[in-house]
Amino acid sequence: MFKETYTVIGVMSGTSLDGVDLAHIQFAIAEGKWTYKIMECETVSYDVNWLNKLRIAVDFSEADLVQLNTDYTQLLASIITSFIKKHAITLLDAVCSHGHTILHQPHNGFTLQIGNLPEIATLVGETVVCDFRVQDVQLGGQGAPLVPIGDRLLFADYEYCLNLGGFSNVSFEQNGQRIAFDIAPVNTVLNFYANQLGLDYDDGGNIARSGTLNERLFLALNALDYYRKPYPKSLGFEYVKTLVLPLLETYLISLEDKLHTFNEHIAYQTAKALPNQQGKMLVTGGGAYNHYLMERMQHYLPQLGLIIPEEKTLEFKEALIFALLGVLKLRNEINVLSSVTGAPHDHSSGMIYMARA
Repeated sequence: MFKETYTVIGVMSGTSLDGVDLAHIQFAIAEGKWTYKIMECETVSYDVNWLNKLRIAVDFSEADLVQLNTDYTQLLASIITSFIKKHAITLLDAVCSHGHTILHQPHNGFTLQIGNLPEIATLVGETVVCDFRVQDVQLGGQGAPLVPIGDRLLFADYEYCLNLGGFSNVSFEQNGQRIAFDIAPVNTVLNFYANQLGLDYDDGGNIARSGTLNERLFLALNALDYYRKPYPKSLGFEYVKTLVLPLLETYLISLEDKLHTFNEHIAYQTAKALPNQQGKMLVTGGGAYNHYLMERMQHYLPQLGLIIPEEKTLEFKEALIFALLGVLKLRNEINVLSSVTGAPHDHSSGMIYMARA
């Protein structure tokens, strides 16, 4: 007999490198419907040393990646343990952790999320459910996006669920199937240029607002091959590093104009990706604080309501959903949708590691 309530911690580190998101969550299921309550939650920022490592890790050798994985697993375990101790959290069913994506090459049958080594369970002293992407890639899927199962189970009242993180991704129902895919780079690019101005990010999109549109760059960005590919499809930082940033760097224009033009590109591609532009769209992730970007999206989507939820769901939705993926794995229930990833069938993905005495 399955339990009707679960208490877990969801852990997520995104490609925008904001830090490690942790959320203490209670789930309940009644008559097949899941509900949730987010309790304590916080984002633990990376120090400068770790930020620099994670930014360049895409170019590491295999031996360096092995060492990085070991070191990051220990770092992540210490962050989780401190969170549990700080909030005096007890009686956990599991810690459900995404880890941090370093390499994502599903076309080569490979994806790497560090921080998912088996010893993390013993280091934390709790059951850990993690490494959710690898199995799907091995089956021939994209290994991403994984959030849509949570969108279906927790946010069915919205026609669309859009997350604006390092990349934007959307999910929606179409002909009885959940459809989802990555739309475009977002904070991986916007933060790159904000960093060149000595800032962590462009607060509210105000710097972008001060710039002007470079029509040639706008058209060149929209002409990138990725946007013509059918879904399922997903993006990794390799795409930004090898294609998007080199393209942007060929334009000798101000950083303000690059930020302005790239915001316009994100908004345009978002609208282009949505088949029916009516109803309500839930918008979450750090990009939802980019007021200028939200205005440009609304410009391209005048008949679609853009709904930003309460703060905890806005900031910790991905941690929330990876927590749910972990619970579904504990129940041996489907947590990855083949309609989303392109795998041959739906499946229950992830590894369950038990703490050793």
